[in-house]
Amino acid sequence: MTYSGERVLVTGGAGFIGSHLCRRLLDEGKSVICVDDFSTGSQGNVAPLLDHPRFELRRHDVALPLHVEVDMIYNLACPASPPQYQKDPIQTMKTSVFGAFNMLGLAKRLGVPVLQTSTSEVYGDPHQHPQREAYWGNVNPIGMRSCYDEGKRCAETIFFDYHREHGVQIKVVRLFNTYGPRMLVNDGRVVSNFVIQALQGLPITLYGDGSQTRSFCYVDDTLEGIVRMMGTAPEVTGPVNIGNPDEFTVLELARMVVAMTGSRSEIRHFPLPSDDPTRRKPDISEAARLLDWSPKVGLERGLDCTIAHFHDLLGRQGLVTASRKVRSVG
Repeated sequence: MTYSGERVLVTGGAGFIGSHLCRRLLDEGKSVICVDDFSTGSQGNVAPLLDHPRFELRRHDVALPLHVEVDMIYNLACPASPPQYQKDPIQTMKTSVFGAFNMLGLAKRLGVPVLQTSTSEVYGDPHQHPQREAYWGNVNPIGMRSCYDEGKRCAETIFFDYHREHGVQIKVVRLFNTYGPRMLVNDGRVVSNFVIQALQGLPITLYGDGSQTRSFCYVDDTLEGIVRMMGTAPEVTGPVNIGNPDEFTVLELARMVVAMTGSRSEIRHFPLPSDDPTRRKPDISEAARLLDWSPKVGLERGLDCTIAHFHDLLGRQGLVTASRKVRSVG
């Protein structure tokens, strides 16, 4: 790949989605500065990139100012699963809010575009289904999840105020549940939880009766949407939903994972956490119109790759007990 000459900053670049984005940008011929404080990101995610001549890794907290010279900014820095962002809710809010101020200030100084990865959680427990970008949401501002939900909502406000007041070229995408290889073992997201439990023959922990729905988007599809959004004309600001509109109950997901792993794990029900959304499904008509984007990877195919990743990871530690032979990640 020919070097494009473009330098790109990726905050949260050692995280699950961020590390995939760093690799993709390098493959496109760009130079990448990856910034992460490793509170939830993993150096192992970017270890294969460390010897790349156009890759630079910096340990830094985006809640603090950052001085670099780049041509575009992808702001992905923030804990993204409930156990992670509830572990230190004040820091989670600082990451979202101060991180937004710092990345926007940098973009303003450099005159470069900046993309914010927002979240479907800005819709809260929605009264509108599926969720469209024009929907303002139903969020509890003082609940256990509000550090993340309201932090991301506030970040969107800051982005649009910088755009209106200072002419900063912004891009805002709202990501729905994304899954795939490089999710952490202790991530706490529903897909990784179910896969790890099934591979180890542990009970599948299902909260509530499992009738709550989610829409799962494979990481390659999410990346395609993010990159296409950055490549749009300056007047395209978003927000734009990036997610897979195929809707599944959490119980359906659990049963699919058990079947695909050949596990004997039983499904156990636990009380539903507070403010847990009952339904989640994106309306992606804006992504189709503005980005010519729609997801290509179905849940079964995406789970196959994700299960293979965790099978290899846990297998090296002798922790896999599931009977079905899962193909190796190639």
